[in-house]
Amino acid sequence: MWPIFADPKTDFVFKRIFGTEPNKHLLIELLNSLLELEGPYRIDEITFLTPEQKVPVSELKLSIVDVKCQDAAGNVYVVEMQVFNVEAFEKRVVYSVLLSSRMPRDVSKSYVMQIHSGDHYQDLTDVVGVTICDFQVWPEPPQPGGAPVPMLSRWRMQEQHGGARGLPEVQYVFLELPKYTAGAAPVTTVDHWAYFFREAENLEVIPPPLAADPYRSALEVARTASFTPGEWDAYDRAKIAEQDARGMLSLAERHGRAEGRAEGRAEGRAEGLAEGLRRNVVDVCGLLDIELGPERRAQIESLKAAELEALLARLKRDRCWAD
Repeated sequence: MWPIFADPKTDFVFKRIFGTEPNKHLLIELLNSLLELEGPYRIDEITFLTPEQKVPVSELKLSIVDVKCQDAAGNVYVVEMQVFNVEAFEKRVVYSVLLSSRMPRDVSKSYVMQIHSGDHYQDLTDVVGVTICDFQVWPEPPQPGGAPVPMLSRWRMQEQHGGARGLPEVQYVFLELPKYTAGAAPVTTVDHWAYFFREAENLEVIPPPLAADPYRSALEVARTASFTPGEWDAYDRAKIAEQDARGMLSLAERHGRAEGRAEGRAEGRAEGLAEGLRRNVVDVCGLLDIELGPERRAQIESLKAAELEALLARLKRDRCWAD
C-alpha cells in the first residue's frame, strides 16, 4: 500500500517542502522554531541562495542534503537532514566548518564564500548550520557526570575560564529526532516539528496536533496524491537508495561483530595454549631443580606461546636454564 504522506526525511521530499519558492514560508517557520526566535528577532523573509538542486538518486550518499538561504539581515542558513550516523559525526561537522573546501553546502564554505576581492572581514554575516538528525548525536552526556544534551541543542563558542560567550559568527543547531518523547501529544513548536518528521510517512490522516499551520501545509506538500509519475519515481528511488544504505550498514555491523567474535576466540585459544605451556615450563623446571626467581617467573609470564615452546624444548635438551 502506498503511503498517504511521503517521508519528509528523504532528500526529494525535504526539498519539496522546504526548498521551493512557493513553500519558503514553511522553511521560515522551521527556522524560527529551531532557532527559538521570537518577536522582533523572528525571520520574516528569506532568499534562496542557490537554485533547487536535483541530486541524482544513484549518487545519494549517507548524508541527505540541504537547503541554503539568507535572511533580510544577511545571515546565512544551511539546513540539512542527516538520516544515517557516521563515525565521529559531530567531529566531522566541526571539521567541515573549519577546513572543508569540497562540500559547498557546509557552513564553513558558506562563510568563506562571502569573502571576495576587496571585501572586509567586518562585512561578513553570521552563518548558522541547522542539522536535523534521524539518530542520536549525543546519546550520553559529552562530559562524565555532565548534563545530557537535549533534543534541540544550540552550540556557539565559549571562553573556557569565565564562560563568556563570543565569536558568534558561526553557530550550530541540532535536532535529534530519536530524543522526542512527547508521543502523539507534542507541546512546543519544536515538539510539533519533531513529531512531523518522525511520523509523517506513517500517518493516514492529518492528526489534531498537526492540523494547524504550518504543519498542515507541510503535510499537504508531502501528500503523495499530488505527486506526478516522475516525482513518484524519484521518491521510490530515494527510498530504495536509503534502504540499500541501511542494508550495507547493517551488513558491515554484522561482519564486524562476527570478526570480533572470531578474533576473540582465536585470542582465547592462543592465550589458553600459552598458559598451558607456562605451567609445563614451571613443572619441568621443578623436575630439573632449576630455581625460578622473580626475574625468571616474570620472563615466563611475558613470553608468547611460540617462545614458551622454544624455551621448553631448550630446557628438556640442555637440562638447565640458559640465560
